[in-house]
Amino acid sequence: MSARRGELLAVSDLHVAHAENRRVLDRLRPRSDDDWLIVAGDVGELFADVERTLRQLAGTFSRVIWTPGNHELWTHPKDPVQLRGERRYRRLVEVCRTLGVVTPEDPFPVWEGTGGPLTVAPLFLLYDYSFRRGRAAGAATREEALASAREAGIVCNDEFFLHPDPYPTRDAWCRERLAYTERRLAQRDPLLPTVLVSHFPLTEGPLLPLRHPEFALWCGTERTADWHRRYRAAAVVYGHLHIPRVQEEDGVLFTEVSIGYPREWRRHGLPADPLRRVLPVGVR
Repeated sequence: MSARRGELLAVSDLHVAHAENRRVLDRLRPRSDDDWLIVAGDVGELFADVERTLRQLAGTFSRVIWTPGNHELWTHPKDPVQLRGERRYRRLVEVCRTLGVVTPEDPFPVWEGTGGPLTVAPLFLLYDYSFRRGRAAGAATREEALASAREAGIVCNDEFFLHPDPYPTRDAWCRERLAYTERRLAQRDPLLPTVLVSHFPLTEGPLLPLRHPEFALWCGTERTADWHRRYRAAAVVYGHLHIPRVQEEDGVLFTEVSIGYPREWRRHGLPADPLRRVLPVGVR
């Protein structure tokens, strides 16, 4: 084993259906034998692609911690696995457990390496349409907000592929996940700071650069706005927006760790090592 204590690294939005992104995946390597990797969602849309990718990463890093994005939860017509909603998520959790990958359903691991000890908490939360920007900003109801987004030409594919079964709506599923996650976080060691990992942003701050502000509807929930303070976050890791950046809120660094689609990252290129270092805080 390396004499180093390891680093906590992160990536999201691998979207491995794209051949160029699969080549990026093959470049992801630990910097020491003790490194952990956070995968903050949107590995891919097809069940087999998600399983294959997590298997590859689990065989490379000391530990892999995963939380789903919206794309893993899609039931795509071309996917042989046609499980929907909660059943699809639970099946992904089962696969992760066979691979030794930590999920939002498992005990939160304690990171003892560089910057530790901290509790690393993967959160599966979804969204409830309460982030309203652009034409949807003044909408009084969910239906009005969605109508405003459609008028602006913005409709997330989740509306077609992400089924909330057995919940009546995606926001109802989100409410259940919020309540469940709050109970889990309340049971953690209160003496340890946390690294909160969510595919979706926990606050509205990261949404400011959105090219199409109406897309904020599918980006999280107002109910998590104080979680970085409430749960003593040393760092917050998220993806989804395909806008890699680091920003500070209330003294906490929020790091967006996505790769994104090839057409997006080609504009600015990718570093030789696309992984983001989460700890120590503030070091790339």
